[in-house]
Amino acid sequence: MSDLYPTVAQCAVVATALKVLLFPAYKSTDFEVHRNWLALTHSLPIKDWYYEKTSEWTLDYPPFFAYFEWLMSQAAVYFEPALLQVKNLNYDSWQTVYFQRATVILTELVLVYALHLYVKGSKNKATSHAAALSVLLSPGLLIIDHIHFQYNGFMYGLLVLSLVLARNNSTLLLSGLSFAVLLCFKHIYMYIAPAYFAFLLRAYCLGERSTFPYFNIRLFNCIKLGVGIISVFAAAFGPFAAWGQLEPVFRRLFPFSRGLCHAYWAPNMWALYSFTDRLLIYLAPYLGLDVDREAINSVTRGLVGDTSFAVLPEVVPLVCFLLTLGFQIPFLIRLLFRPTWETFIGAVTLCGYASFLFGWHVHEKAILLVIIPFSLVALRDRRYFSAFKPLAVAGHVSLFPLLFTPAEFPIKTVYTIMWLVAFLMAFDRLAPA
Repeated sequence: MSDLYPTVAQCAVVATALKVLLFPAYKSTDFEVHRNWLALTHSLPIKDWYYEKTSEWTLDYPPFFAYFEWLMSQAAVYFEPALLQVKNLNYDSWQTVYFQRATVILTELVLVYALHLYVKGSKNKATSHAAALSVLLSPGLLIIDHIHFQYNGFMYGLLVLSLVLARNNSTLLLSGLSFAVLLCFKHIYMYIAPAYFAFLLRAYCLGERSTFPYFNIRLFNCIKLGVGIISVFAAAFGPFAAWGQLEPVFRRLFPFSRGLCHAYWAPNMWALYSFTDRLLIYLAPYLGLDVDREAINSVTRGLVGDTSFAVLPEVVPLVCFLLTLGFQIPFLIRLLFRPTWETFIGAVTLCGYASFLFGWHVHEKAILLVIIPFSLVALRDRRYFSAFKPLAVAGHVSLFPLLFTPAEFPIKTVYTIMWLVAFLMAFDRLAPA
């Protein structure tokens, strides 16, 4: 049965042809963001990376991603040295465009490899093939990475690799360490860190066969995991700690001044909250509500914290944190009592979902943090698939505002519809009754 499905590698080759054709397509400011990071990591000493502010697009990813940009800059110098000049703002020669687009495709091979391991280690090849291909050919990754421009395919590859390694007891340590590496690439994955903590604590440090409240502590495993994670974070942040630069680094990583909502509004609870506030402005005279006149013309642009509510109470980061954690606790407790791989993937998915709905300054792109892990277990049960369908449709369509130019409209629309029809039909046929 599995022979009827193309392999992950075969589909990656075909998908690459489409991605190459998209090289001249629209590119967002994120293209200039990453060009600037290539330039500053290549041209400046490490001590200056998190202080450089010639461009408004300052470095605000963790150190491993900065090292990753530095590594790519060593190749960029042979293609277009001018792109590596910090003062060359908005530089986009065709050599620059082709180089940066190509690096997205090449680094996405990490995702191809991770999905190959996922299929290889699965018992049901038909369902695993369908799930793997749905991730590889995701319209979300096509829109965000290969048109809008980012490196999410590479980092989701690390995430999937970590999830696959968590499937076997012999590779649980590697799973935890690879996730720690991922956190040092992009801190948005902190959203799902509670699921990793609960799962590794239960399955690796205490053991699946332990029963509450009489846990059997595996001390040596705890030491290995602790030392490994500390080593990973020391490799990333150690130099900056030695130079007394942790404060400016963390200030870049967690810019709470950017406001509750991102410029491209994620369809979450705070979008509804803001919509309700705007609606109440018009109803306030009839309901006898007080209105803050200075807040009426305030709209977030994602760059400064200028979101204000005219009628409803202001929201602070602590409220977002408490709501997110509160909605995560129930399935984290379930994971502690039932530390299976399927329960773990469910907890990862729901942690991402809670953070997307209630987090502070959530990007619309964060919906992939829900869709991608959910894809790995969507075919396990018909009920899972029923929940996956509206998520896949709404999640991918919510990314459409990222591409607002007429030339890209048919690409994003046709490709997404084709993906939804093909994979939702395949999932429907393969999902257990």
